[in-house]
Amino acid sequence: MKHIKIDSKEIKDWDSFHNIFAKTFEFPDYYGKNMDAWIDCMDELVNEITLLDLGDCSELNIKCPDIVEAILDCSAFVNYRKLESKETPVLLVSMFT
Repeated sequence: MKHIKIDSKEIKDWDSFHNIFAKTFEFPDYYGKNMDAWIDCMDELVNEITLLDLGDCSELNIKCPDIVEAILDCSAFVNYRKLESKETPVLLVSMFT
């Protein structure tokens, strides 16, 4: 299992969220910086079981609860896509709020 640690305290807004994920997962230059593009990139680039460790998200959940919700919802959708394609779900999300 791959373990990716992202410091949620570095996420200040949507722009920083997309920049951090693009850099961490090496998204292509044409990444659209929206959640549909995030789902597509995660679906294409994450091919092994990966623990996405965001640690303490309490500050992020206060400042940007929509980002926390989007991470959970969109990670679940990536896994749903994998299942629909008869593949193994790949994203595990660890955070506390």
